Amino acid sequence: MGTMSLLFSITTVIYLIASILYLVAMVTKRQQTSSMGRWALLAGIVIHAACFGVRHSTAGGTPVTSLHESLAFFAWCLVLLFLLLDLRFRLSAMGAFAAPLAFLLMVASALSPDVVVQLNPVLRSWLFPVHITFAFLGNAAFALSFGAGVMYLIQNRMLKSKRFTGIYQLLPSLDVLDKVNYTCLSVGFPLMTLGIISGAFWANTAWGTYWHWDPKETWALLTWFLYAALLHGRLTIGWRGRKAAIFSIIAFMFLLFTFLGVNLLLGGYHTFEAFAFL
Repeated sequence: MGTMSLLFSITTVIYLIASILYLVAMVTKRQQTSSMGRWALLAGIVIHAACFGVRHSTAGGTPVTSLHESLAFFAWCLVLLFLLLDLRFRLSAMGAFAAPLAFLLMVASALSPDVVVQLNPVLRSWLFPVHITFAFLGNAAFALSFGAGVMYLIQNRMLKSKRFTGIYQLLPSLDVLDKVNYTCLSVGFPLMTLGIISGAFWANTAWGTYWHWDPKETWALLTWFLYAALLHGRLTIGWRGRKAAIFSIIAFMFLLFTFLGVNLLLGGYHTFEAFAFL
């Protein structure tokens, strides 16, 4: 097993261990177990970063040009943003969402063809890593807002049915979940905006135009408008709670299709094949 594969495997196992620790911490309410999960995730992203470093050296550029690399980078961004969010909220329940999701992304990445490809020379620019970093960090923030939204709806349903046992006792309060949702949206939206802007400048350097209206760009803009509407509703109309949670979930479905569906099902300049130099 090569260094890159070894680091990838170690990272995946660490994310699995962190997932178990956070799930146990959520059930038992033991702060020590939650702290162990946090340290496991921290070790995981450090080793994961080393894996990207090796891959960057091998590929000679930013290693996010295939489905395998994209899923792994998404997992890294998700863990990083969760750890930053955890500094403020210290929520085992969110760790029990973020860590398993990161693990599943790594498993999906492992099941995808692991081929190191060279970036098409036409696309080589310092704007590529900038665009990719902003876009993936924004996606990760929205994934966390999606998780908070799902938890909010579950908790809200339990309250309405007056079931104050089981999962009700494991989840944070509605107020905390709504704050987490809003915090993630507030972080994700400017990151997504910067990702779109940097992508437009990158497209201009590569193809001589800022916008092509290809499927990826069209769906990204549509998703941006959905999140813009959600933030506008929260800031000016006072959307909170259930309505904001539902909107976050719907917007994330559009984001998932933009991230995966467009690349796998539709054509355009943003398919993985278009990035590769064959």
